[in-house]
Amino acid sequence: MNTTWHPNSWTDCPAGQQPEWPELGALDEALHELGTRPPLVFAGEARRLTDQLARVANGQAVVLQAGDCAESFDLSSADAIRDKLKVILQMAVVLQYSAGLPVVKVGRIAGQFAKPRSSGTETRDGATLPSFRGHIVNDITFDSDSRTPDPKRLLEAYNTSAATLNLLRAFTRGGYADLRQVHNWNQEFVASSPVGERYERLAEGIERALQFMTACGFDTDDAAMRQVELYTSHEALLLGYEQALTRQDSITGAWYDCSAHMLWIGERTRELDGAHIEFLRGVHNPIGCKIGPSTSPDDALALCEALNPDKVPGRLTLISRMGAEKVGDVLPAILRKVTDAGHPIVWECDPMHGNTYETDSGVKTRDFAVIMDEVRQYFDVHKAEGTWPGGVHCELTGDAVTECVGGGDALAAEHLSDRYETMCDPRLNGRQSLDLAFHVAELLSEFR
Repeated sequence: MNTTWHPNSWTDCPAGQQPEWPELGALDEALHELGTRPPLVFAGEARRLTDQLARVANGQAVVLQAGDCAESFDLSSADAIRDKLKVILQMAVVLQYSAGLPVVKVGRIAGQFAKPRSSGTETRDGATLPSFRGHIVNDITFDSDSRTPDPKRLLEAYNTSAATLNLLRAFTRGGYADLRQVHNWNQEFVASSPVGERYERLAEGIERALQFMTACGFDTDDAAMRQVELYTSHEALLLGYEQALTRQDSITGAWYDCSAHMLWIGERTRELDGAHIEFLRGVHNPIGCKIGPSTSPDDALALCEALNPDKVPGRLTLISRMGAEKVGDVLPAILRKVTDAGHPIVWECDPMHGNTYETDSGVKTRDFAVIMDEVRQYFDVHKAEGTWPGGVHCELTGDAVTECVGGGDALAAEHLSDRYETMCDPRLNGRQSLDLAFHVAELLSEFR
C-alpha cells in the first residue's frame, strides 16, 4: 500500500467492480463537471458524525443504519423519501425509548445508486448484456441501450442526491421530526398491524413523558425535541465519482469525500491492496467495511490497521454480514483479535446480505425469522465476549412491499408477487422494519 495518499492514488491499485465505460472521453467530461459542483455534505458534518459514532464505540449510544438496497432515479419523489424517513424515525424512537440510549441515525440514502455484481454480464434467452449496476451506471431494463454504462448518469446521481438531501434537511429540521409527531409517523399499513398497535402504545408513553416534562417546567419546545440529525451513507463503489466529490477542508486541511457523511467498503472490494481500501484510508469521513464469513481474525485486524491506524474512536465501523448459520462460529475470534489490539470499533450487524436465497420459483428473498436469528446470535456473541454490539444495518423501504417472507404478517412465498418492487435485493417493509426495531430494543435492554 502507498505510504503517501492523494485523492487519485487509488488509480495505482487494482479496482474491482468498476463499469466498462464505452466512451472514456464522455466519462472524463462527466467527472470534470462533478469536480466543479458544490459538495453534497460538509466536512464539519462528517466530523460531527465521527464524534457521535465514537459514543457508539464506547457503548454510550446505538447506531441505526438503514435505507434502500439500491435507490432509483425514478422513485425519488417527496412522498417516497418522506415514507422512508418515517420508518427510520419510527425505528429510532423505538430503540431510543426502549433501550434508553441515544440513537445515531445513518440513512442508506441520497447516494446509494451503485451496486456490486457477482458477474459483469447477464444472459437471458440467449442474449448477453452488461449486468445492471445501479442507476448511477445503467438501467435495469434488459436491452442494449439501457444496459450500456452512461457517464451522464453520474451527474444525474449527483442531482438526485442533492434534491434528496434538500428534502431530508427540510423534514428533519423543519418540524416533521418533532417527537410530538410520533403518532403521525405511523403509516396506515403499519398502524393496522399488531406491531403498529405496539408502536402506538409506545407513542402514548412518549406523549405522557413529554406532558410530565412540561408540567415540571422543562422546555419541550427545545430544538433537541423538534429536530433530528440524519446522516447519509452509501457504498463507495465507483471511485471516479467519489474522487470527483472529494474536497480539502479549509479549516483542517484534511480530505473529505463530500458525496456522503459516511462511506463503506463492500465485502467484494475489501482487498488490502485494492483501490477501495487505498481511497478510503485517506479521506477523513467515518467509514465502514463489510466483513463476511470468509473474514479471518487477521484479515479484520489488517483492515483496522489500514483504515484506522491512529485508532480514532468513531472512525471505523465493521459491519458483520455473516449469515445466521455462520455468525456464531466466525465472529467471536474476530471480536477478540480486534479488541485485544485496542481498536475502538463501532460494531454493526447486517443480517440481510448473508441470508438471501431463491424460492422454488426463482424469486430472490429473505426470511424475517432467519434475519432475526442472525441478530440474536450477533448479540449473544457480543454478550459472551464483553463487547458492545453497536447497532444494526438493514435494507428497508417505506412502501408496503412484499419482498421478504415472514414477519408479523406471516408473508409467504406466494405473496411475494403482490408488490415485489426492488431493483436488486429484497427489502423489509414498514411493518417488518418496526418489528425488527422492537426485537433489537429488547436485545439491547439486556446490556443495560
